[in-house]
Amino acid sequence: MVLGTRRTAREQALQILFQLELNPQVLEEAFDSFWVEQRASKDTQAFARFLAQGTFEKKQEIDEMIRLAVTNWDMDRLSVIDRNILRVGVFEMIFLPQGVSDFSPIPHAVTINEWVEIAKKYSAPESGKFVNGVLDEVRKRFLLRSRPQ
Repeated sequence: MVLGTRRTAREQALQILFQLELNPQVLEEAFDSFWVEQRASKDTQAFARFLAQGTFEKKQEIDEMIRLAVTNWDMDRLSVIDRNILRVGVFEMIFLPQGVSDFSPIPHAVTINEWVEIAKKYSAPESGKFVNGVLDEVRKRFLLRSRPQ
């Protein structure tokens, strides 16, 4: 899967999760309505679905990791977009490497950089630095020794 395809898939996963948070519905319905409006290759759709579904299913676990990485910060204070950027970024770093999918692991630095760039595109200008700091702290706390950098 080429870089642009993964970036598009990440953005689409983020959009699906954003939609779900603002308009709660069954996950499959969210996918169906999203793909009516969006065009993407099968590879892009598959990776977007993997990220969105995995993040949705592991949301509580992911939120706890974020809470532990960010002291004195309430998840409810984060914007919907920043909260979901962090969630998908953490999901990608923590769960993609476990070999539970057809997708190859991605180096931590690449994952973090991708989500920083997405934050810059979809959120406030300072969100990139915030996302970088939080994802790097999650990496240090939960992954530092588990996978090559």
